[in-house]
Amino acid sequence: MEQSQWFAAHRDAVRPEWIDYNGHMSEAYHVLVFGYATDALLDAIGIDETFRQQQQCSVYTLEAHIRYLAEVPVGVPLQVVTVVTDSDHKRLHVNHVMLRSDSGAVVASTELMLMYVDTEAGSSADFPAAIGAEIARFRQRYPGRPERGDMGRRIAIRR
Repeated sequence: MEQSQWFAAHRDAVRPEWIDYNGHMSEAYHVLVFGYATDALLDAIGIDETFRQQQQCSVYTLEAHIRYLAEVPVGVPLQVVTVVTDSDHKRLHVNHVMLRSDSGAVVASTELMLMYVDTEAGSSADFPAAIGAEIARFRQRYPGRPERGDMGRRIAIRR
């Protein structure tokens, strides 16, 4: 994975309160950290808090698939990098990858389908033209691609 082609969405370190009874970062906190990365992505394409309030809109997560690839103990520095792999008039297909920032080792990834919503109407809506243009610029600026097997996976017991 060529990190320079991915958006550096979030940095953090594993906090003591994120540790579960197995001695490593709980799955709930992976979701929290990925949520911070999604917020950074939305800010980067212009859907920040001010825009959401003024336009009475938001972005909802329709689907998420998380892969937990390595145990992460307390204190480990983390970085989440992000790429928008596809988009249309109201949806974003996003891949976040969580890495140890001390070694670059991938510890988790998530694939998301996000949808733009008119919160006043309570239904999906098309991105405003200016946001659509920002999404196009973002995708040109960060053309990274997920590793083979990181996208479109399904959960199943292989027999």
